[in-house]
Amino acid sequence: MSFLEIKGLHASVGEKEILKGVDLTVNAGEVHVIMGPNGSGKSTLSNVIAGHPAYHVTSGSIFFKGKDLLAMTPDERANTGVFLAFQTPTELPGVGTALFLKTALNAKKKFLGEKPLDAVQFMKRLKTRAQALGVTDEMLKRAVNVGFSGGEKKRMETFQMAFLEPDFCILDEMDSGLDIDALKTVGDGINVLREPHRSFLMITHFQRLLEYVVPDYIHIMIDGKIVRSGDKTLAEQLEERGYEEFK
Repeated sequence: MSFLEIKGLHASVGEKEILKGVDLTVNAGEVHVIMGPNGSGKSTLSNVIAGHPAYHVTSGSIFFKGKDLLAMTPDERANTGVFLAFQTPTELPGVGTALFLKTALNAKKKFLGEKPLDAVQFMKRLKTRAQALGVTDEMLKRAVNVGFSGGEKKRMETFQMAFLEPDFCILDEMDSGLDIDALKTVGDGINVLREPHRSFLMITHFQRLLEYVVPDYIHIMIDGKIVRSGDKTLAEQLEERGYEEFK
């Protein structure tokens, strides 16, 4: 059984059809990368998987760990193990980062029928993940993403992913606007989380992040469809020749 299986997925925003028959299979433990020009449907695909209400699925299916993902609400998808790291992380004034993470994790544990973390367990987990990704105590005391630079927001998204330990991680252009150090932090965060039971879907315009994360498959998306799949050499081909030959 595939970990994530998408078949014939069509989706629209308003009257505009964006996804026009996406087929994608991701097995447990794999890292997949989707590349494509602006407007090709990459971010739409990530939002549809996560359950963004602005996107309407008109046909097709998404199954995750054997369950119908499209029948779930966004919070049910998150609690089942889907995590979306945003291209532009949202600021949450008045919501402390530590409280946000504790609430999210314990909601997931309740959904799964597990015991919530007590204060000692929570702080141990928080400190361990923070140290591994260079997140300071001062950053943890702030409201979620408030007052952070673009690079710090992406670092915190990676930290949230590492803390919550989802089964399927979607990174929507996490590498955009990052300097080399921040890019390496994102790459390190992904590599730390790579496990046989966890998969990644990375969406990007560039192959810069692929210097730190070696993918299993690369897919080219053009006009709402995946038109070519291959290994890392496909990204190198794109860097040299662009998307024209795939259109």
